Amino acid sequence: MRERLVPHGVAAAVTAVVLAPLALPGYVLRYDMVFVPRSALSWELIAPASALPRAVPQDAVVALATQLMPGWLLQRLVLAAILWLAVLGAARLVPTDRTAVRVVAALGYAWTPYLAERLLIGQWGLLLAYAMLPWLVAAALGVRAARPGALPRLLLAAAVSAITPTGGLIALVAVLVLLPGRYPGALRRAGTAVAATVLLNAPWLVAGLGSATGGRSDPAGVPAFAARAENWGGSLVALAGTGGIWNALTVPVSRQVAVVPLATALLLLLAGYGVPLLRRRWPAGAVGRFGLLAVGSWLVAALGVLPGGAALLGWLVDTAPGGGLVRDGQKLLVPYALALAVAGALGAERLADRLAARFDRTTGGVLLVGAALLPVALLPDLAFGALGRLTPVRYPADWAVVARQVADRPGEVVSLPFQEYQRYAWNDGRVVIDPAPRYLAAPVLIDDTLRVGDVAVGGEDPRAARVRELLAAGRPVAGTAVRWVLVQRAAGPPVPVTALAGLRLAHAGPELSLYENPAWVAPAPQPGPGPVGWAHLVAGTVVVAIGFSGTARVLRRVVASRDASPAEGEGG
Repeated sequence: MRERLVPHGVAAAVTAVVLAPLALPGYVLRYDMVFVPRSALSWELIAPASALPRAVPQDAVVALATQLMPGWLLQRLVLAAILWLAVLGAARLVPTDRTAVRVVAALGYAWTPYLAERLLIGQWGLLLAYAMLPWLVAAALGVRAARPGALPRLLLAAAVSAITPTGGLIALVAVLVLLPGRYPGALRRAGTAVAATVLLNAPWLVAGLGSATGGRSDPAGVPAFAARAENWGGSLVALAGTGGIWNALTVPVSRQVAVVPLATALLLLLAGYGVPLLRRRWPAGAVGRFGLLAVGSWLVAALGVLPGGAALLGWLVDTAPGGGLVRDGQKLLVPYALALAVAGALGAERLADRLAARFDRTTGGVLLVGAALLPVALLPDLAFGALGRLTPVRYPADWAVVARQVADRPGEVVSLPFQEYQRYAWNDGRVVIDPAPRYLAAPVLIDDTLRVGDVAVGGEDPRAARVRELLAAGRPVAGTAVRWVLVQRAAGPPVPVTALAGLRLAHAGPELSLYENPAWVAPAPQPGPGPVGWAHLVAGTVVVAIGFSGTARVLRRVVASRDASPAEGEGG
């Protein structure tokens, strides 16, 4: 009983400590993390007309979920699930019968620079894939061992991961690497798993291939998104410690401490010391495949800073559809982070046993406690919402008023200032992606040019490019034939008067002004998303099939247990 309760207790503690500020009302709005009271369902969410499908099917899933619950509740459930599942997944995956070693693995995976940095940049969809990878790996081991129900569990983990393109890619590569091999039914099981995982990724694959951009990105983003140093150890050492994100503003201050590279070296030595135990306790060949997945993910993450790597990445994102997924290579470190946590926990177990044999059991126990607390000691500023950086705020009342007006008379919206990320005083000056596309029940044009320091990484949306041209030339935005222009006065520099020429003021509030274009003409009805819609339908069907498979298995167990009871009674 204790073996089951302790990991849940650790999960509860980690979740409560990290997400403590979310006990306050409101929404955490930070970089890519934007939740709104109720996200409107639209074809634009399912199949972006001209931009790359970076949030497919994530935005559509959120829109569906907010029809059932408010956005503030959904955000809390998602963030809590990430931490809880990461803790439990790592604790269950590590091959040991010692509870203390499970706790070492759990904290080694759920309290990492990777999780902290991706949380601070708001990429909660990617973190769902991070939380699900231990469950996917455990299910893959179960498939190889022909355990009942392992394949549906693997596909469920892959389905959750595929809420974002990067998470889906990580799950697909993990399935491709871990499942092939020599075991009973290998070809059938591996083939089924790969085919189903591809179908689960179909929404963003089809949307990307069918977009106006051809799925290609600006190669200027390669050096801008390359892994960066966080201390004197350099970028490669930062990656070895699961850090190295490109955005310096999302790096916890503790990562700059001089002792961090030394602690990273210690973790690597501990993980190396644990590999022999992993080899003895996992099936033959599984460790090699898991190691290949982990090392490969680290090498891809480091490609942007390795000799010749930047040139290779530049060519890839410029010519290969979907190549932009590996532009920010650090986000692909997930398998490496998991391998480091699992092998490190086993290394701590092996070293604790050596110390216990040489001295006493207490010495070995102290080492395991120290190994469990080491990630927290090295990253104390993940606690309490990264020391207040994840504090919720409330949307000004203007947003609800504008949303109602746009919903009453829907039509395309241009959001000004024309920039993808905004700063609001009511959000404590934190950078956040423009909430308008999710808050308003209409297609919203925002500038998809991403500025990283002095580097401007070109966007892919030709409609956004047209608005940029008009603004740069000092011409009215009404020339784009949009129906609405939203001006967020608190977000940035004043909007030029020339940009608003010919528009009628429909709402003037303390934060937002809404203008309507009197010359707007309703466009011809657009067809549905076509192949993209079918791709969503196929992926949804696979998810439903997985659910029915799991339910049927549970029912069979219940029936079997009931049928067996009388016989057991008679035998007693």
